[in-house]
Amino acid sequence: MDQIVQKMERLRAELRYHNYQYYVLDKPSISDAEYDKLMRELIELEAEYPELITPDSPTQRVGHAPSAKFAAVTHAEPLLSLSNAFSEEEIYAFMERMERHSPEPVVYVCELKIDGLAVSLNYEDGVFVQGATRGDGHQGEDITSNLRTIRSLPLRLNEPVTINVRGEVYINRDDFQRLNAERGAKGEGLFANPRNAAAGSLRQLDPKITAGRPLDIFLYGVGGGVSHAYKTHKEALDYVRDLGLKINPHSRICYGIDEVLAYVEEWSKKRTELPYEIDGIVIKVNDLALQESLGVTSHSPRWAIAYKFPAEQVITRVTDIEVQVGRTGALTPLAHLEPVFVSGSTVSRATLHNEDIVKDRDIRIGDYVVLQKAGDIIPEIVRSLPERRTGDEVPFVMVKECPVCAGEVVRIPGEAVTRCINPHCPAQRLERLIHFASRGAMDIDGLGPAVIGQLVEAGFVDTPADFYALSREDLLSLERFGEKSADNLLSAIEASKERPLSRVIFALGIRLVGAEVARELARHVRTIDRLQSISKEELLEIPAIGDKIAQSVVDFFAQEENTALIWALREAGVNMSEGEQQSDRAVLEGLTFVVTGRLSRFTRDGIEERLRSFGADVTSSVSKKTSYLVAGERGGSKLTRAQELGVPVLSEKDLIRFIESRGASID
Repeated sequence: MDQIVQKMERLRAELRYHNYQYYVLDKPSISDAEYDKLMRELIELEAEYPELITPDSPTQRVGHAPSAKFAAVTHAEPLLSLSNAFSEEEIYAFMERMERHSPEPVVYVCELKIDGLAVSLNYEDGVFVQGATRGDGHQGEDITSNLRTIRSLPLRLNEPVTINVRGEVYINRDDFQRLNAERGAKGEGLFANPRNAAAGSLRQLDPKITAGRPLDIFLYGVGGGVSHAYKTHKEALDYVRDLGLKINPHSRICYGIDEVLAYVEEWSKKRTELPYEIDGIVIKVNDLALQESLGVTSHSPRWAIAYKFPAEQVITRVTDIEVQVGRTGALTPLAHLEPVFVSGSTVSRATLHNEDIVKDRDIRIGDYVVLQKAGDIIPEIVRSLPERRTGDEVPFVMVKECPVCAGEVVRIPGEAVTRCINPHCPAQRLERLIHFASRGAMDIDGLGPAVIGQLVEAGFVDTPADFYALSREDLLSLERFGEKSADNLLSAIEASKERPLSRVIFALGIRLVGAEVARELARHVRTIDRLQSISKEELLEIPAIGDKIAQSVVDFFAQEENTALIWALREAGVNMSEGEQQSDRAVLEGLTFVVTGRLSRFTRDGIEERLRSFGADVTSSVSKKTSYLVAGERGGSKLTRAQELGVPVLSEKDLIRFIESRGASID
């Protein structure tokens, strides 16, 4: 019995950890399938030994406590999660239980299970007053301001009713790809999947950031409030739709197991045709009176179940595990695989994240492994297949020295990442140079990884400041460089000196400082001198800055080589102050712009940054609140939308004239 108790406690501890990672930090550390496996194992043990169930077991809760970043909201009626089914047999078992509780044949409603973030919305007299995340099912986080930014969510209903509705916030696949492409171009971290992107967007402290994200919502039920004559779940959905709320069009009444299984099979095959992600099918009892008599458990309703689609998994072989070095010195194991087709593309590599994951999953060089795409996007090794080993497999051992510079590597207690601590490591140096010149940072057109590699190899560049000392002769000595390309690159380098301070801060590559944090720092400090001297305590007063970011900034400027870099960049003429641009701050204040299409004179990031410097808000979607759409070639759907709404459209030349008419210059 002691062994059973220990196993249950281990499972509970693991599940609590993963709940925290997912619900509070928005950083899931395992796949849904792995999480479900752990939960099912615990559920089965607790079913066998009910006397060992503890009140704080993850099986007795829906998720995790709400984050302290947001005000807590107590749900009037618990927002429960659903029990899961993973096979036809489990669907059969669920339906048999339902039939036993009803003298009449049970009618079901089948719905697509949207892979997003569950929310609860409160309307009073038809007006949207509050929205919250699920949280632990009883208390969630108040995200009202962020939910207001979702264009498909009406702020006033078609009837002046007081009602609570539940729904799922999501991001379409195409919008997700564009969002990640934009973040990648800016050097910001990529979202793992659309659900992660939706959750991260809704839990921003600044609603302006959320407003720039392509969020959408489907409502799937009524939580309480309004008294209405509907008697079935389907009638309730129709009522929600009539109120002006968006419901999914693919729900269906099903009579009996055959129709339910037909619906499951249909959407298992057609799921990739949808513009958004679904991860299963929700099966609900249609009759509301029967729902009420069936009741709920402490964590899920008895009258509904979610059939979860299995992730597409394939088997391949690990041919090697190499260790890559990032710009912050992080050492990341990367598995090289025998190429295999999975979820729409051929995969030959998969990151293993850190040493602990390799050990926990016992992944060895030469192993056959099960591979899937996390969220149907990121290649992920789920587990090894030890039964197929021949004895020639080689266990992975984290390197004791940097594979590039042979310098010392350390793993700080409490961190999962091993790092090379040599600040002069060539791999880190190269990655820092690439980051400095990248589109989201100093945006030096023509200075890509290949050219930077040539410059480093030729001995022309060692630090970012060396870019500004390059001569025409230096560039002409490089392979495939002609006079025109050399002149163009020198012009781009010269133009980068005028980038706003926020770009400079981001380009420095301070650990944990992304583009958004860099903008907040620039807005607060106004000069690089102020940032170099600011204390940790002062940094913590800035809303977007937490303890780890503050410490990272202080540590960065405490290093002599970074101080020397700032001095060299200043001597080269790089802008180190937000002051000059801030004087134009009122030129476009109060106006909202959207930029679309290909511009001829500016990059889209560049024009957006300049608009912000004039005080304008820049968003990614056109609405009635948009003041102007700036349209280049191939304006696409945003141009069409602006024309439909009567939003004024400016060409690139129109925009320049518009700003000049207000006494400023865009150059």
